[in-house]
Amino acid sequence: MAHLLTTEESLVAAAVGLGAADVAGFSAAEEVLVRSATLLNNKVILTLRRQIRLGEDPLGDAFTRIRSPDTRRESGATYTPNGIVRAMAAWASKQPKPDRIVDPGVGSARFLSALGATLPKAKLVGIEVDPLAALMARANLAVLGFAKRSHVELTDYREPCEAFDGRTLFIGNPPYVRHHLIDSQWKRWLVDTAAKYKFKASQLAGLHVHFFLATVLRAMPGDLGAFITAAEWLDVNYGKLVRDMFVGPLGGQSIVVVEPTAAPFPDAAATAAITTFEVGSHPKSVRLRRVKRMKDLIDLSGGRQVRRERLELESRWSRLTHVGRTPPEGFVELGELCRVHRGTVTGANAVFIANADTIDVPDRYKLRSVTKARELIAAGRVLQDASTLRCVVDLPDELDELDESEREGVDRFLASARARGAHEGYVARSRRTWWSVGMRAPAPILATYMARRAPSFVRNAAAARHINIAHGLYPRETLTEHQMLRLVDYLSTGISVLDGRTYAGGLTKFEPGEMERLLVPSPELLREPLA
Repeated sequence: MAHLLTTEESLVAAAVGLGAADVAGFSAAEEVLVRSATLLNNKVILTLRRQIRLGEDPLGDAFTRIRSPDTRRESGATYTPNGIVRAMAAWASKQPKPDRIVDPGVGSARFLSALGATLPKAKLVGIEVDPLAALMARANLAVLGFAKRSHVELTDYREPCEAFDGRTLFIGNPPYVRHHLIDSQWKRWLVDTAAKYKFKASQLAGLHVHFFLATVLRAMPGDLGAFITAAEWLDVNYGKLVRDMFVGPLGGQSIVVVEPTAAPFPDAAATAAITTFEVGSHPKSVRLRRVKRMKDLIDLSGGRQVRRERLELESRWSRLTHVGRTPPEGFVELGELCRVHRGTVTGANAVFIANADTIDVPDRYKLRSVTKARELIAAGRVLQDASTLRCVVDLPDELDELDESEREGVDRFLASARARGAHEGYVARSRRTWWSVGMRAPAPILATYMARRAPSFVRNAAAARHINIAHGLYPRETLTEHQMLRLVDYLSTGISVLDGRTYAGGLTKFEPGEMERLLVPSPELLREPLA
């Protein structure tokens, strides 16, 4: 059949012969194509009909041959392979039954075709901007017997639409188009619309980001969705909008990353990410999974649970999808128990760590703090006394709260700090007020993170603050004193330099995210008596 479908005109003729006109929503642009079509003979139509009913997509396959990858790239027309369609359809069939299914970039209707039989009562809605693709979608839906409950609309998914009563399942492969091919008016739409949800958007975002936002606009609480896109949004700056929507209004449920080794798209060597969501939900955890071979992508189940708070705090998500060594029974990642934050950067330690110039600063603005890693190493398992620690000056943003005598002393300190250039540094200039360091609340557990040895973990019983020579561990849920001591005890004996990042010369460093991946006993195990 490939030798007969070699031109766009032949595709139009095939779509007409297969009953494309039976599906509602016919547009003027499609009418123009149809009027110029030359009908194919019945034998060809019968063969195409048989292939479609066997689960093949001869029209879509011919389309991807006729239009080169470079040509299709301008409109983001990357057709989804059957293996991915089947896996996403398998997930959808296990969800609460939708009243309608919407594919926002329907192409030749591979997703709607796969779900039409398993969800026989759902209305099938395809949205497309390419008249030829819309005709192919209509033809496939008609052949499969779904014409009466199908509607294909030639429009931009970002355009306003009427509200729908009932549950919608959004599923598909939003078009991937680079930002430089997107009209400026739509870039402005992205920024302005995101702002309505108090999100920030970058005009460097690709078209798939626009489609996520358009889904937020169209969806209602309880709606479901599964999209496959390029995975770059997991890490890049412009992808923050997708990440914010995923843990926010979209109610993200899971992410399956398909690695390039699996070749998810034959004409694009790229990593793909399949997201699932339930609009308006706020799950405590999100399932993350990586797939290296397409034969392992049977459905979208499996993966490890990662707390939603970790995703909210993390700027790059792909590393969270990597599975480390198998944890012992009852063990979890430290990040499931605690947030790990590097200490505050003063921007000028010589100025803000208490010295002769700070003598007139009120004591309540001089905070006892860990300022050297050796202070933690010397403390052992518990830091009981902060009296030997140095102080960090942390003034409020608003100095009007100081009385007259206090203000005079602070003004002398600020004058000295200015004379030493403290207000000109990058860190100081990025703060709301250059003199307010903004020390974090005391962390219940402190840890060194860079040395030629494993980190030192210390229970911070003295409630000392810490600057950026240490990490602070902040429990996500209440831990008893016994549990915290047990956790410190385990971290002090069960962690090796091999768990960190080793540099030339043997220096080992643990970034906050790397420390959060350390395996530790679960809260239940931490309740057991100390050895």
